Amino acid sequence: MKKVLLSIALVASTALFSNLFAQTVMVGGESMYPAKNIVENAVNSKDHTTLVAAVKAAGLVETLQGKGPFTVFAPVNDAFENLPAGTVDMLLKPENKAALTKVLTYHVVAGKMDFNTIAAAIKKGGGKAEMTTVSGGKLWAMMNGDHNITLKDEAGNMANISVYDVYQSNGVIHVVDKVLMPKM
Repeated sequence: MKKVLLSIALVASTALFSNLFAQTVMVGGESMYPAKNIVENAVNSKDHTTLVAAVKAAGLVETLQGKGPFTVFAPVNDAFENLPAGTVDMLLKPENKAALTKVLTYHVVAGKMDFNTIAAAIKKGGGKAEMTTVSGGKLWAMMNGDHNITLKDEAGNMANISVYDVYQSNGVIHVVDKVLMPKM
């Protein structure tokens, strides 16, 4: 019994220690604070205004403020602007809420997967790690150099992670340069 209690105490103190000393990271010109949740931080990033508007339109604010943990691959505004003309406007229409929700939840993986966790999964997978998204789709992560991870979506598109390990109270955000698309 003492060993079990000691193990639980060790795990809890390790988690507390890592959250206390997580670094504040700059994203979109603003500090992202590890003590805040995903939504509380994302709303401050000037690089993620389109993503935040989409999350609000899909009704996912409460979910992403929840306990988690979540890993979010957060596309920058330019990523949305590089979609075919009219795509964002079409997805933001109330009648397309289900499609918007599917696209957004395709960018979320359950659990807290920082760079080291994803890199270890890639190594274990022989060069590729398969992740199941909250939408039920699949994403594949691959190394592209010593410290660069590329994601491949179900449509065959590739996205690079440009900012890693933006720790949140309920998970971690990685900034990506493309919108990831599930099979629709």
